[in-house]
Amino acid sequence: MPGYSYTQDGRKVSDEQIKEWIMEAIEEDGFAYGYFKLGKLLKREYSLVINKKKMYRLCKELGVLKPQRRTKSKYPRKLARNRNVTDPNQLWEVDIKYGYITGEDRFFFVLSYIDVYDRQIVGYHIGLRCEAADAVSALKSALWKRKIIEQSGQLPTIRSDNGPQFVSALFQSTCEQFGVEHERIPPKTPNMNAHIESFHRLLEDDCLSSEEFDTYAQAYKAVVEYMDFYSNRRLHSSLHYLPPAEFNKQHYTTGLQPSRLVKV
Repeated sequence: MPGYSYTQDGRKVSDEQIKEWIMEAIEEDGFAYGYFKLGKLLKREYSLVINKKKMYRLCKELGVLKPQRRTKSKYPRKLARNRNVTDPNQLWEVDIKYGYITGEDRFFFVLSYIDVYDRQIVGYHIGLRCEAADAVSALKSALWKRKIIEQSGQLPTIRSDNGPQFVSALFQSTCEQFGVEHERIPPKTPNMNAHIESFHRLLEDDCLSSEEFDTYAQAYKAVVEYMDFYSNRRLHSSLHYLPPAEFNKQHYTTGLQPSRLVKV
């Protein structure tokens, strides 16, 4: 099937999600398997139904077939570390959420950056594809939106999983260009990206699964409206029942702190 495969219980899984699983398996097992055994591993762990030809194609698109495995990465992975977050723009988490367009029988993608301190979505991308260039574009937009670049403000650490967008040379070189530190969580530890995971659960419950989308335009509009609602109107108990954008303003004008210490 173009764009997706199925699990054994009939659930559709997008190719982008499969690629993320492949990258996680490689990170965890250190290139222990070729594309054929990777397919067997995904069947074992995720009940994925996928033939060896498609596994070969996806691995080729990721550049992880056997000849590439002997080449050491130019950008070594920096593992996420525990920290206390005491101000905005110290730590941003990023991840990708997959939505489904029933009327067009295809997936679309939402990539979001969240400021862990004030819970505001500082940048996002919505599209029928989500590649490294899209992750970079959303990051640049977020840096300018927060006026970090033009005012030489504090540069955030970017925390991601091991998706192909984030292990790419383009994403790494962009982080180096702007002097932004990029750290990646170990495979199968979504709790280390808990804030963006929590936001994407809300996005799923309140937006993506609340209605069936007939067109991509309809889905795009719904997500944009939800992004505005979440940052500007949705109340957060940990932010003294203020929306993230309002809490951010009060933090800078009155020194307001979250109701509990932000530890990640």
